Amino acid sequence: MNVLYLDLISGISGDMFIGALLDLGVDLHQLEHDLEKLHLEGYHLHATRGQKANISGIKFDVHLSSDDNHHHGDHEHEPQRAHEHTHAHSHHSHTHAHSHLHAAGHGHGAGITHHAEHRAFLQIKQLLSESSLSDWVKQKSIAVFQRIAVAEGKIHGMPPEEVHFHEVGAVDSIVDIVGACVGLELLGKPRVLASPVVEGFGWINCEHGRFPIPTPATLAILGARGIAVSQCEEPHELITPTGAALLAEFAESFAPMQNLVAEKIGFGLGSREHKTRPNVLRAVLGTAQPTSIQSLSSLSSLSSLSDEPRSTIPETHDWQTDTIAVLETNLDDISPEILGAFVERALAQGALDVFHTPIQMKKNRPGVLLTVLGAEADADKFSEMILRETSAFGVRRHFAERRKLVRELVKAQTPYGEVTIKLGRLDGKVIQAAPEFESCKKVAEKESVPLKDVFEAAIRCAQK
Repeated sequence: MNVLYLDLISGISGDMFIGALLDLGVDLHQLEHDLEKLHLEGYHLHATRGQKANISGIKFDVHLSSDDNHHHGDHEHEPQRAHEHTHAHSHHSHTHAHSHLHAAGHGHGAGITHHAEHRAFLQIKQLLSESSLSDWVKQKSIAVFQRIAVAEGKIHGMPPEEVHFHEVGAVDSIVDIVGACVGLELLGKPRVLASPVVEGFGWINCEHGRFPIPTPATLAILGARGIAVSQCEEPHELITPTGAALLAEFAESFAPMQNLVAEKIGFGLGSREHKTRPNVLRAVLGTAQPTSIQSLSSLSSLSSLSDEPRSTIPETHDWQTDTIAVLETNLDDISPEILGAFVERALAQGALDVFHTPIQMKKNRPGVLLTVLGAEADADKFSEMILRETSAFGVRRHFAERRKLVRELVKAQTPYGEVTIKLGRLDGKVIQAAPEFESCKKVAEKESVPLKDVFEAAIRCAQK
């Protein structure tokens, strides 16, 4: 399956990430067209072919037309020479693209915007929810903002919903985050892998004052996901909060390349000239190959594996992967009515699953183990819900990786009517098939037949 590997030699920011996706083949005009669904005004997009340390790539910028300021991402930048480039304008419903010569203006300090546009997390969430973007882009964009809101909330001692974004709430940063999600969708939603995270050192000036690198938000975002970070000798910020949130949301692992066949290579250019490394984000689009017995046995340190059965050798499958939060608490003093109401409410609030298991607690008391599964970004929300709405005094939490079959819903005709069947595929083959209960229930009620009969008929269709 397709894999997007991010080489973080010079870190990552939102604009560098989009620049790398454009260099891989994402169409700028399609990106701009999708971003129009946000109904944000006062900006236009620029994608410039340029070089950093003799490496050719794309410099992506969001230009704010209201005051003719140029946003070069979250990285500090400097004057650039005149260059030929393409750009796409977003003026509500009007779009056009052309090539011309443009001389970039002087940059500003890292993390400082030219405007004081602030938005609350709930405002951005509403903006995304009411847009006509795809459900996947909405979900992922909100999840990225949620990670930043949770981090900022912890730093400032407030709930994520009350966080007002400064730099990240401005039009240019909203475009960076949503544009990154749109770009991944246009690229086919590949699995995202990354190299180990490397950050610079020194100090940075931002809206709240002068802070050491890594910034508090960046460090909190990476830490919440359990992502290790190491500092290098580069005296500048390499990982921005936006870049950290994109990594935390999309990257499955952080390790050197392994068995990756590169089909396309793209470079997203930063603005600054680094002292120790080219200021580029390298993105490799390719396919992950299974580890072969022959390649393993050719390594002297692993030669003993050559006699192992094939099943012990790790292989690459097309299953879907994600990370979920697992929240647990032991309860021995909650009424069944309250417990049942909590299960219904948590599911209605977006929990992936909620269940309770009979257990024996201290002093031989019967109790229940309440478990809530949710999206990683919702861990705090459901932890608070457990503490507020049950008799729990504490919540245990950990994060678990999932491997999921590629799912598909199909219609099947039974003697009683049409029902929906969920198929699960692995490596292109159907290995699971299950009728959708609500679909069978509606048919049974409509035809006045036992639900069991409809369900059994649907199973027979699924088996075919």
